[in-house]
Amino acid sequence: MAHRSLLYVALGGEARELREQLLAGGWELAQAADLAAASRLQAHRRFPVALLAIGDSLPVPEAAVEACVNASNGTEWVAVCEPPALESPAFRDLVLGYFFDHAPLPLDARELMVMLEHASRRALLRRRHETQMHAADTLGMVGQGPAITRLRQQIRRVAATDAPVLIGGESGSGKELAARAIHQCSLRSAGPFVAVNCGAISPTLIQSELFGHERGAFTGASSERRGLIEAANGGTVFLDEIGDLPLELQTNLLRFLQEKTISRVGGVRSLRVDVRVLAASHVDLAEAVAVGQFRDDLFYRLNVLSIELTPLRRRMEDVPMLAEHFFQCCASSGKTRVKGFSRQALAALMAHGWPGNVRELYNRVQRAVVMSEMRLIGPADLGLAEVESPACLELDAARTLAERDAICLTLTRVGRNVTRAARELGVSRMTLYRLMDKHSIAPAAPHAPYAGPIPDRSRRPLDLVV
Repeated sequence: MAHRSLLYVALGGEARELREQLLAGGWELAQAADLAAASRLQAHRRFPVALLAIGDSLPVPEAAVEACVNASNGTEWVAVCEPPALESPAFRDLVLGYFFDHAPLPLDARELMVMLEHASRRALLRRRHETQMHAADTLGMVGQGPAITRLRQQIRRVAATDAPVLIGGESGSGKELAARAIHQCSLRSAGPFVAVNCGAISPTLIQSELFGHERGAFTGASSERRGLIEAANGGTVFLDEIGDLPLELQTNLLRFLQEKTISRVGGVRSLRVDVRVLAASHVDLAEAVAVGQFRDDLFYRLNVLSIELTPLRRRMEDVPMLAEHFFQCCASSGKTRVKGFSRQALAALMAHGWPGNVRELYNRVQRAVVMSEMRLIGPADLGLAEVESPACLELDAARTLAERDAICLTLTRVGRNVTRAARELGVSRMTLYRLMDKHSIAPAAPHAPYAGPIPDRSRRPLDLVV
């Protein structure tokens, strides 16, 4: 049998018989006499499995073991102990919350080897999953669907130039993330990236914030101050929610884009700055121009290159991967026993319409990591309704529900656009309308898969996006 590495932490003294069983089972041991030594070994080497051996009781605080387990990188922990140790509620709680499995002494050697083998396979599976997640997280963007793949391609193309970029998309869809990715892929990546939320700055201060001011320019200006655009010299400035910029400030911004110079408030000289401008808005700036809320010349100056971010409801294939990524981020930043998502939670995530986009998904996962009392996150932890799945169905009923499920999920993914949904499902628009009528699929809000028995077919779909 090939040797496999195992971290052996013996807190109850040397157990020669256990050590010999591990060696005979083909395990290569790295032995630690205490948790500090275990932590030092883990800092320099990644172990698929760690074995904690104790006697009648845990000789160190449970919190110290928790910290050691949490510090391990993808290691599955197994506990071996005398039966009296399991009488302690605190130790049982520790094992249930942080360990892959446990075995009481005296040991059955064959049972222990099977347990360790299972733990090793789980660690390998986890490592492969982490590798895939890392490969899918390029440019800081998680996902492998066609929409996110196309976005990465667009970002790399526009990053190769120095022209302004206008980024569109709904609130929470990741416009600042896209702007940062453009900056990081550009020749300006070594320079500063300055993000400015134009809607969050007071209208009376925004000119000073953007362009800076000279000493004595106004009451309270006791010294000169660089503005945010000047602070981005040699790099990139990202003007988020630029549609909220007052019209008089739009004139100053236009002058900067044309001449690459700025004037501080109260200043008499022009300052040359080398800054690339990226801008974003959740409103349609072309419509804002039409109603006189945004300057047309500034719009055309900004809209040299444009990128439109797809809302999350139209790239549902990325939801599980994004949820797992956010879970890893939240779980690594604090103390938690949660290990991942239940199947019911994943079904609820896929059935939700995500009006708040990626930001909403992150917030729900963050809440679940904090609030969940179970090892696996459930729909209630996410604040979502559980998606019911029938336990037993006749074949015809199962086919009908599967057909309805496929239609609902596809409509959700494409933003309720019937033409696109029909194309993805491989049917004509009229056929899709007929099937929606058959299943009484109301288009106003995304439907959960398997939402109970087949409803009354007398209702007809209305208000469709085509």
